[in-house]
Amino acid sequence: MLSMHTSPLAQPGVGDSGGMNVYVRELAGSLARAGVDTTVFVRRWRNDLDDVVEPEPGFRVVHVDAGPVTLAKEDLPAVVDEFADGVASVLHAEPPVSALHANYWLSGLAAHRLKHQLELPLVCTFHTLARVKAEVGESEPTGRVAAESEVVGCADRLLASCPAEADQLIELYGAAPDRIEIVPPGVDHAFFSPGYAPGERVGARTALGLGAAPVLLFVGRIQPLKRAGLAVAALAAMQRRDATLVIVGGPSGPGGEEELAAVKSLAVAAGVADRVRFVPPQPHHLLSSWYRAADLVVVPSRSESFGLVALEAAACGTPVVAAAVGGLTSIVDDGVTGVLVEGSDPAVWAAQIDMVVEDAEGARAMAEAAVVRARNYTWPTAAARLRRLYTDLAQREPVRC
Repeated sequence: MLSMHTSPLAQPGVGDSGGMNVYVRELAGSLARAGVDTTVFVRRWRNDLDDVVEPEPGFRVVHVDAGPVTLAKEDLPAVVDEFADGVASVLHAEPPVSALHANYWLSGLAAHRLKHQLELPLVCTFHTLARVKAEVGESEPTGRVAAESEVVGCADRLLASCPAEADQLIELYGAAPDRIEIVPPGVDHAFFSPGYAPGERVGARTALGLGAAPVLLFVGRIQPLKRAGLAVAALAAMQRRDATLVIVGGPSGPGGEEELAAVKSLAVAAGVADRVRFVPPQPHHLLSSWYRAADLVVVPSRSESFGLVALEAAACGTPVVAAAVGGLTSIVDDGVTGVLVEGSDPAVWAAQIDMVVEDAEGARAMAEAAVVRARNYTWPTAAARLRRLYTDLAQREPVRC
């Protein structure tokens, strides 16, 4: 696996670390436990990192030198070739591998070159797509669309997390439908398990220093795409004037610090600063306590290829009020496991949140349905499907382009 710009060992919610880190970490670990030795190549991002780290048997992380360790994400395209050279030098010195699996477009570029250099099949998970982000006003580096199109045209398989992402690959990039495999991510049910039994929510709130009033939870990086500000504006527009919004995450990307400052300023201007609590990024396995403590989780993103936060919340038995975009429409069954909201009007969001908060019986029904739905998503299932896919591709001639 190639994960050039972000490491499965990094803390999600810090800098450029997020759901992709969880995806790579959990998938690689599950593959290793299924008997597939998996190496994840990452650009060295700190000087004190060991060359090779083995989180568990059969799963190792190799740090590749490519540019200065402090290189910003937007400057990484310039070191893709250096990264690919570093990966190649390791692979040439070891027993042959069966397949390459790239995560994100930068890794896709490096893996595309390695595919031809080493005559290996290439599987690619993009996680986000430039043309999808452009539709919601997000700017991306020059050349990203062309790079994604190049990888789409030559990958042996493109992994989509849900049907909506598969449709985007076909409609926006001309991907061949027969080269797309829908493999949903999973959730670790040992950590993310229901917490709505009598006393459990109270216990979680007590442990986290939260009161008895309704708690809304936002989990994610603080960046314009995630729209934490919309969650704040919705809180201010709610009928319930005692609700609290907890925001777990840190600033991300070039505009992250500015976005955090803007969200805080909005809370002050809206008169709800005393009801908004900012919590730094948490170790992934500890997020379950925050999910269990909340009455609902708010996911107001402009776009989401999947929406791992919504799935983790569902596994914990916490209803989700989410934007009706991308993969969130596959995870949240509107009116059954949570609520999907169109648009960005804070009053509309507030009305839906008030409805869930005030209807205890309905919220409990959503919570129970969400837990049942979430059980369909496991990392071992995803790993088993990929194991079969890698084996199948390794027995064929790689796609030529």
